[in-house]
Amino acid sequence: MSESSGAAARVPDQIRHLGKVHHVALIVRDLDESLGFWRDMLGLPVELVLPIEHDRVTIAFLPVGESKVELVQPTDDTTGVARFLASKGEGFHHVCFEVANISEALMRLEMDGIELIDTVARKGAEGPVAFIHPRSCHGVLVELIEAPGGPAWAALGYPAG
Repeated sequence: MSESSGAAARVPDQIRHLGKVHHVALIVRDLDESLGFWRDMLGLPVELVLPIEHDRVTIAFLPVGESKVELVQPTDDTTGVARFLASKGEGFHHVCFEVANISEALMRLEMDGIELIDTVARKGAEGPVAFIHPRSCHGVLVELIEAPGGPAWAALGYPAG
């Protein structure tokens, strides 16, 4: 058995069969300038522009098909996002997958030895979220978001859908 097929065998079915790609996040220096490309040149509609004060970023979501492009601009030079921008420049930051039950997904991943950044869901712009460490994902930061109306929504104070 190859190393990759052995690793896949350890990942529970509920995790291996993620929902859709919710979004792909890109770090940008200037949100307005980036919207000039993504919105104005490529024609993607802007669904939402929102400051996320606790993360010290401003984000924009631009839907495309069933997924979205998320543009993330740091608003504080001391954050991880700002450090990422300073060291790597603008570009791909993370991919976000939708799951039915984020608490269950996190528990199963942790039980299988996957390194998590968040062991419990936290409030995100569009629902409960948690991050998986890039060391467990071949260098890619992976975010999970719970599908609308899932069990963590009420616990984190989201309005009933």
